[in-house]
Formats: sequence, structure tokens, C-alpha cells
Amino acid sequence: MRPERTLRIIAGRWRGRRFRFPPVDIRPTPDRVRETLFNWLRDRVEGAHCLDLFAGSGALGLEALSRGAAGVVFVEQQRAAVSALSTLLAEWQATGATVLCSDAERYLSGAPPRAFDLVFLDPPYGLAALAECAGLLEQGWLASDARIYVEHPRRAALPALPAGWHELRSGKAGEVGYHLFNL
Repeated sequence: MRPERTLRIIAGRWRGRRFRFPPVDIRPTPDRVRETLFNWLRDRVEGAHCLDLFAGSGALGLEALSRGAAGVVFVEQQRAAVSALSTLLAEWQATGATVLCSDAERYLSGAPPRAFDLVFLDPPYGLAALAECAGLLEQGWLASDARIYVEHPRRAALPALPAGWHELRSGKAGEVGYHLFNL
């Protein structure tokens, strides 16, 4: 596998498995950041219902499934990424995964299928969707004690997020700024 488009699962039942993502314009969350995030989430992943918006490679949702999440809804608008993720989930015989080819804002403008325990919100850098999606999540998408992971360019300030979101942790790695919020 060519390392520039290869990721690995850090822990759980798929620990150490590597997978490739297609040559599309996505920026996967680095291993080090994923490891930190899932250390923060320790006991909250097993049995959780997760929403991976702007899924891209699917690394965040795959890591959650590997660590025992009850289900993950992957939302990605690039068909090649959706196809690759669907194929990978079938090969790994994953259960509890749903992959949707949709724009995140369009998906969130519909009725929530459930309230999610964990939401991964990692839009492409330069896309002004972070604040809009955060606002839409407030409309029934979040469980009462949800955790929301937000990733953005390190040098850019976070946009205004809903007043009820409280930052629990944050970090920086390379060009990435990342935060964990709760309600």
C-alpha cells in the first residue's frame, strides 16, 4: 500500500488494520490526533451511536466501530469516497454502519433518525460549514450528554458555536486544531 493514502486503525477489534482511501480531495484526521481523541472518549464509545459528518476516508467512524460503537452514520458527498468506504465496510463485515452520499448541510436539514451520542464534525478546511452544521445539530440530532468533536485549521479561529456547547478538551498537532465539546 502506498503510505500517502493509507491509514491504520489504532485500537479495538480492527487494531492495526490498514486501509487505503481513494485519490480524492480529503484530509484524514492524523493517527496521533485520533489516538488522543479516542483516549478522551475512553468509556463513551462502546455502545454509542455516532455521526461522522464530512466522513472522507471514514477514519473517525471506523475507529469508533472498531472500539465497539453500536452504529455509525457516515455522511460524505464525494462518490468515490462513499464507494471506497462502503466496499471497506463490506470487506471487514462491519455491522451498524450506514454510508450516505450527501452534502452534510442537506443531510442535517432532514429529520434526525435518532439522537447521536458522538458526532465527528470535520469539514474540509476553507469550507464555511462548521458553524452552520453546529447550529443544525442543535435541532434534535444530539443526545442529552453528547460529545462533539470539532476539527479545523490550527491557525484559524473557531467560528461561533452554539452557546450550550462547553469545551472539554482541545489540542493542536501540525496544521490541525481539535476540540471536544459536550452539551
